[in-house]
Amino acid sequence: MGAGYRYGQRTMNGLATPAFAPLAADEHDGRRFEGSRKVRLGDVTPDGRLRLDSLTRYTQDVSDDDTVDAGLDVEPGWVVRSTVVDELIPAALAEVLTITTFCSALGKRWAERRLSVVGDAGARYEVATLWVCMDPHSSRPVALTPQFLALYGSAAGDRRVRARLQVPKSTDLNPGRIEDDRWPLRVADFDVFGHVNNAAYWSAIEQWPETLPAWPRRARLEYREEVTSQEVMITRASVGADVYFWWSQGQAVAAAASVAKLPDGLYEPA
Repeated sequence: MGAGYRYGQRTMNGLATPAFAPLAADEHDGRRFEGSRKVRLGDVTPDGRLRLDSLTRYTQDVSDDDTVDAGLDVEPGWVVRSTVVDELIPAALAEVLTITTFCSALGKRWAERRLSVVGDAGARYEVATLWVCMDPHSSRPVALTPQFLALYGSAAGDRRVRARLQVPKSTDLNPGRIEDDRWPLRVADFDVFGHVNNAAYWSAIEQWPETLPAWPRRARLEYREEVTSQEVMITRASVGADVYFWWSQGQAVAAAASVAKLPDGLYEPA
């Protein structure tokens, strides 16, 4: 529960890439839910910045709190297809974050969830996560239910979202530098269903902070295939100021990410 892109405005190495637009605003009547989290010691980098994997855990938890509070049926289930994080001003240790979430766009079998994160010391993030509605028995996408549309549809209004992948393949780029590293999975990276938790991928991006563009920046992470192997490789590539990541098991790409510098002033002050 698209994600702030307009196409055909930029080119890089002959590859059409999206120009930046703000993520969808909360402009329709409808359900919205608010939660809060305090940035703790285990959530920050050595210099005190809130890590992206910690932010993802916060937003996942508030999203779950919302669906529980709304009384949404547990079936069909939901699987994350992609997440976009606009890190405008990073949060710091001990900062209290207010997280407001609403449904910002709909598809036939998926929906986009927006989350605005504002800190009491000035932090700000804008997040959009695309969730695919899944039949837990067949593991196939299914249509959004009448119950879901009744609860969340009015907040989305007439906005529609597509589920297509946007991070390019490594073979579509002409990177200035490319490096491969083994991704050592830990027991703590897996959930009760035996799946690698979404936040674990973000923690891998945090392994190379010196390669990332300075904030404000946009990070996009796409989940493509379930990780079924302990032997996962991360390929990193730099194209100009942008950084790309691909998680692969054998020949299959399990996930892909991009981190790019955002233009200043993309959003009005919170």
